[in-house]
Amino acid sequence: MATPVLSFAPELLLRAQGRGLAMKAAIFDVDGVLTDGRIYIGEAGEGFKAFSTLDGHGLKLLKQGGIEPLIITGRDSAAVRRRVTDLGLNHAVYGASDKLAAADALLSRLELEWPDVAAIGDDWPDLPLLARAGLACAPANAHLEVQAIAHFVTRQPGGHGAAREFCDLLLMAAGRYAGLLQGHLQTLDGA
Repeated sequence: MATPVLSFAPELLLRAQGRGLAMKAAIFDVDGVLTDGRIYIGEAGEGFKAFSTLDGHGLKLLKQGGIEPLIITGRDSAAVRRRVTDLGLNHAVYGASDKLAAADALLSRLELEWPDVAAIGDDWPDLPLLARAGLACAPANAHLEVQAIAHFVTRQPGGHGAAREFCDLLLMAAGRYAGLLQGHLQTLDGA
């Protein structure tokens, strides 16, 4: 059995467990969290975004670990829809002008309550979600007001591993990180 080298402060792990032994879901912003926040616009008006494979695998691991990833983004784009589909994520809200209303509706549909949900965001539109979540997280390059209310600020910036750190924290707090790591040392099938 491999011993994980990753560690988090005990008080942070307790916060990341929520009311039970694990958070039930995690909300992810896209621009500035799953991407670096830059939007490339081609000559024909098409938008391009770059996504980190580290973050993508973290989302898959989170789902395997029994914590449901939820995407809530203020923009709607073919690139984001494609990424969500490629990762096999089941719950996403695109083009949410009011992220809190979108999150409340999604949590109600999934029969989840805010203390059982973690969230990661980088800018002011994410503040209402972070203020209500059982665990609030911000990427290293998030706006200072967002960092100020976050329980955890990642070492990595958005689009470059911040979402993976968030996923790893949640999985470690849930006691599922080591088992998933061990499984990957044996086989990548099903990952």
